[in-house]
Amino acid sequence: MSNDKLRRQILAEAARMMYERQETEYYRAKIKAARKFTRRWLKPSDLPSNREIRMELQRLTLLHEGDSHAERLREMRFRAYQVMRLLEPFRPRLIGSTLTGHVRKGSDIDIHVFADNPSTVATVLEAEGLHPRLERKRVRKDGQQRQYTHIHFHHHFPFELTVYPANKAHYVFKSSITGRPMERASLRELRELLKREYPDHDPDAEQPQLADEPDRFDVYRSLLIPLQTVRERRDFHPESDALYHSLQVFDLARQEAPYDEELLAAALLHDVGKAIDPLNHVEAGLHALEGTITERTAWLIEHHMEAHDLLDGTLGMRARRRLSEHPDYDALVILAQCDRAGRVPGASVPELEEALDYLRELESYNG
Repeated sequence: MSNDKLRRQILAEAARMMYERQETEYYRAKIKAARKFTRRWLKPSDLPSNREIRMELQRLTLLHEGDSHAERLREMRFRAYQVMRLLEPFRPRLIGSTLTGHVRKGSDIDIHVFADNPSTVATVLEAEGLHPRLERKRVRKDGQQRQYTHIHFHHHFPFELTVYPANKAHYVFKSSITGRPMERASLRELRELLKREYPDHDPDAEQPQLADEPDRFDVYRSLLIPLQTVRERRDFHPESDALYHSLQVFDLARQEAPYDEELLAAALLHDVGKAIDPLNHVEAGLHALEGTITERTAWLIEHHMEAHDLLDGTLGMRARRRLSEHPDYDALVILAQCDRAGRVPGASVPELEEALDYLRELESYNG
């Protein structure tokens, strides 16, 4: 096989893996793609560059996402501007695909901010109801161990802030894709970009306050946390509290249907009403969740108790026929089976924030 043909194959495969989010790093995508087509050692010059892969990613995005790509890019840029206005004291700089236009389904919004104490940035975000999560990551770069501080939150799209010391605000960062100075935009530069690219939309006139836009995941969190105090009969629920049970059910459902966002939401939220009205938890939960879940998720929650009778063989013939004829019958059976299996003391479960983040990622990807 000629080197040119091999290079093209590696390029196409690496871009495909990154588009489908099987890999998130250019280097790993290239290495895995190369191993698929050859076992011989390849020089770095034999592999496609990061820039070439980014261009192929953009081609795949336009091919698969079409007109929705332009609308998503516009929305992401305006959301970035809104958050950067909030964080103006920390001299924010927009970077990455939201700035360059190379966004695709599931892309996050990347911003650099500058503060000697990352908690001060998180405090500002927390005051706006955005529930930031700090992450400190050690990375080996240029032969040295470096620690990076990231702040993650969700505001219509996933955001990742990288916090640098205040004295790095004017430092010239290099792009890992091009090897050149990183493209980035200050608040003023982003405002000019928005006015130039979207002249019919005034970024300062039309953006509502962040706090005026409740995030449905905040609602989920507020309803799930009280389940920690809900204890049930040990013969039915030996596993512990209702939150621990809900996380077990979510994790089991994720193994069965990892991309079914509505089913997974039902698995996580099916018992939230138990902290409100234990005697009628289904109706109470659906009332509390009204407006934050889809019609399909609501149907699954509404009928999950009937599905237990279905599994036991005690459900009446008319009700059994009614459920079995519904298009979401199979998903309901999965929910009931996971609900029944999610009662194991000491089982390993994800943290609540991990479960919510997983749903957020599915929302963004399915967007």
